[in-house]
Amino acid sequence: MNHPADLISAPTPVSPGRDSSIGGLLLESGKITPENAERVLRMQKELGIRFGEAAQRLGLITDADIQQVLARQFDYPYLQVGEANYASELVAAYQPFSPQVEKLRAVRSQLMLRWFARGRKSLVILGVNPGDGASLFAANLAIVFSQLGEHTLLVDANLRTPRQHEIFSLPGRQGLSDVLAGRGGLDSVTKVESFVDLSVLGAGTLPPNPQEMLSRPAFASLNAQLESSYDVVLYDASAFSIGSDALALAARTGGVLLVVRKNHTHLNDIDVMNEQLTQSGAQVVGSVVVDF
Repeated sequence: MNHPADLISAPTPVSPGRDSSIGGLLLESGKITPENAERVLRMQKELGIRFGEAAQRLGLITDADIQQVLARQFDYPYLQVGEANYASELVAAYQPFSPQVEKLRAVRSQLMLRWFARGRKSLVILGVNPGDGASLFAANLAIVFSQLGEHTLLVDANLRTPRQHEIFSLPGRQGLSDVLAGRGGLDSVTKVESFVDLSVLGAGTLPPNPQEMLSRPAFASLNAQLESSYDVVLYDASAFSIGSDALALAARTGGVLLVVRKNHTHLNDIDVMNEQLTQSGAQVVGSVVVDF
């Protein structure tokens, strides 16, 4: 599954009982005013065209507005540039129709067939070195899984240099380490409101012993609990080169997706990592190449 992938958000879904027509959604989102809606309806009736087309002809909305409303009609949430406070590199959120996100969907499809369709629920996303792009890839992959309708949890298991709290603008609160230490519960999970089926569990308080914490039986119990509650659980691990945390994660989840950076990650390092992961009992499900 060697798919090159450039590094890669979402209006609130329509609640039952709301007007889910194009016109209703444009009004609800503030794209057009009630007064302008009257003008659109008159043109629509006179020319026998769709509401959205009439609104565009009047210069009230853009193609991007129409795309976003259609996405809401079909339960495919994403965000306009500038919405929310997430990292701009979340291309699955802000540029869902771009070539980069098509590549992400291809990776998602392969993972569904090769891993999740076989009864697996959790997967570790792992890079060799810090800065290889694994955290951003994990975040974008979690978004596209949620857009598929999979109840998805992204866990920041990088207890050394976590990134997901920055990427998703998570509030400063307890996270994975606190749950494992018995000082917090699953109320630490944050639901990402912009996406119907996405939640994130941040890293929490940075512990002095990350590898030992992830090796404890408490993590295996937690993973089993998460797998019973979510369709897909993705773990963002710390880079392989700075510790053996990923080996502890992989041994318990059973599977790893490798993220390598084009023209930066060395083949010898990949071979060493692959061998040690295999020795830990984990399956390397595939690899992706990111270029940025």
